[in-house]
Amino acid sequence: MARVLVSEKIAERGLDVLRAAGHEVDVRLDLTPETLLEAVKGAHALIIRSATTVTAEVLDAGTDLVVVGRAGIGLDNVDVTHATTRGVMVVNAPQSNILSAAEQTMALLLAQARNIPQAHSALVAGRWERSKWEGVELADKTLAVIGLGRIGKLVAQRAMAFGMRIIAHDPFVAPERAHAMNIELVSMDEVAAQADFLTLHVAKTPDTIGLIGRDFLARAKPSLRVINVARGGIVDEEALADAIREGRIAGAALDVFASEPTTESPLFELPQVVVSPHLGASTQEAQAKAGDTIAEQVALALAGEFVPFAVNVAAAEASETVRPFLNLAEQLGAVFAGLSGDLPGRVEIEYQGELAGYDTRILTLSVLKGMFGASVEGVSYVNAPQIATERGIEVSESATSSAVDWINLVSIAGGDHQIAGTLVGLKAEPRLVQIDGHTVDVPPAANLLVVNNNDQPGVIGRVGTVLGDAGVNIADMDVARSPGSDGALMVISVSEVPSASVIDQLRAAEGVTEVAVIGR
Repeated sequence: MARVLVSEKIAERGLDVLRAAGHEVDVRLDLTPETLLEAVKGAHALIIRSATTVTAEVLDAGTDLVVVGRAGIGLDNVDVTHATTRGVMVVNAPQSNILSAAEQTMALLLAQARNIPQAHSALVAGRWERSKWEGVELADKTLAVIGLGRIGKLVAQRAMAFGMRIIAHDPFVAPERAHAMNIELVSMDEVAAQADFLTLHVAKTPDTIGLIGRDFLARAKPSLRVINVARGGIVDEEALADAIREGRIAGAALDVFASEPTTESPLFELPQVVVSPHLGASTQEAQAKAGDTIAEQVALALAGEFVPFAVNVAAAEASETVRPFLNLAEQLGAVFAGLSGDLPGRVEIEYQGELAGYDTRILTLSVLKGMFGASVEGVSYVNAPQIATERGIEVSESATSSAVDWINLVSIAGGDHQIAGTLVGLKAEPRLVQIDGHTVDVPPAANLLVVNNNDQPGVIGRVGTVLGDAGVNIADMDVARSPGSDGALMVISVSEVPSASVIDQLRAAEGVTEVAVIGR
C-alpha cells in the first residue's frame, strides 16, 4: 500500500484510519525544510499543518506524491498551483476548526474590549490597577465581519447574542442572504465609517494581503478595534501599530501574524493590543476533527476515489444525485477510449434528464479519468484535464433535461464513435445502453469485446466457439441489430482480455466485420 509521510502532530485517531487501510504511516516531526526534501521521496501522501511549507521544490522531490493533506483550512503554506501542474491533489479539512476559530474570535473580542490579559498581568505582578483597565461594552456597538463564510456567520450569530449590530463585507454573498441573517452588507468605506469592532474571516490571497492597511486605518473611527483570527498578512501590522500608537484607532487583538512563529513585533509593545500564538484551531475537539477529516480525504485520494475537500480539482463537490454516477462515468470513459483506439481531437459529453439540473463537472473529470486510465500512469481528477490539453483533445459539455427512454443518461461522442450509459434499478447498477447507434443493455466491465458483424445466422455461434476454444469465459453478452442496415453488434463481457491470436481469429471469422478490445 502507500507510504504516508506526516510532518506535524496529527490526532492519532486519524492516523489509525490510514493504518487500518493498510498504509504505512511515517511520522517525522523533526523535519527541517532541507530534510523534508529527502523524506518526501517515495511518499505517496504528505500530511501537514501550518508549520510545514510545501514548496515547488518539495513537490518536485516527491515524485510519487498523489496527495498533500493540510489538517486545517488555510493553504498559504502549500504551492497549490505547482501541485496542480504536477497532478498532485491538495486537500484540507475546511470544517474541522470553524467552531474553535469562531470561539477564539469571540474570546479575543471580549479580551480586547475588557483588557483582560493586561489586567491579569498587572494583578499577578502585584499591581491592583482597577481604574487603568476600564473597558467598553459590546452591546449596541457595531461589529463589521469581513468574510461572511462559515466562521464569519458563527461569529455574527454569537455577537448578536451580546446585542451588537452586525454589518458585513463580502462580495460573494447576496444581499438577500445577508438580510435573512439580519446582517447588512456594506462596502469597505462604510466599514471604516461605521465599525467599532472588526473581525476578519477571509483567505490570504493577493486581493486580501494588506486589506487592513494605512489607507483603511486612516478612514476608520477612533473607537475601532481590529480582531484577526484569519491569516497573517491580511492586516498590515506596522500600519496597525502606528494607528494605535497615534490614537487613531482604539486597539487590536491578533492570533495570526505575517511571519510565524514570531516573538517580536511593534504591536507587542502596545498596551492596547492583545495577542496569542495562532490558537484559533488549538482545541482538542478541532484537532481531533482535523485529524479524522484529513485522514479520510487522504485515504480517498490514495484509493483514486471522489474526494469532497480537494481544493485543486475543477469540481470538488458532488450532490447526492450526481455522486452515484461517478463510477459509471469513469467506466464509460474507459469503454470509449477502448472503442476509439486513438482518441479523437474533440470529445463531447452530454448529460440528459435529471442530471442536467446539477453541477456535473465532477462527472466530466471522471470520464476523462477513465479515458486516460489505461494509457497514463497516475491519472487523477487533478491532472486529467491537463492530460487532455497536452494531447490536444478538446472536451465540451452539454446538458438537456429531456432524455429518451431513461431518467438519466451520460453520453460520450467523438470521432466515429458514441456510447451512453445510465444507472438502473433500486441498486443503481451501471448499464451500457448505447454503442454507435445500437441499443444495448450490458454492465460496463473491465474486459469487453465489441464485435460488429453481419446480421446472419451462425455468427454468434462462431464467435462463442472461438472464445470457448481459447478458454475465455463469457460473463455477459448482449446483441443488437444496426438500425437501417444489415449489420449487428455484439457486446461481450469476458473474464480476461483474449490474446492477440484469438482476436485475429475473431476478426477472421465469417460474418465478423470489426472487433474492438476494451481491457483495463
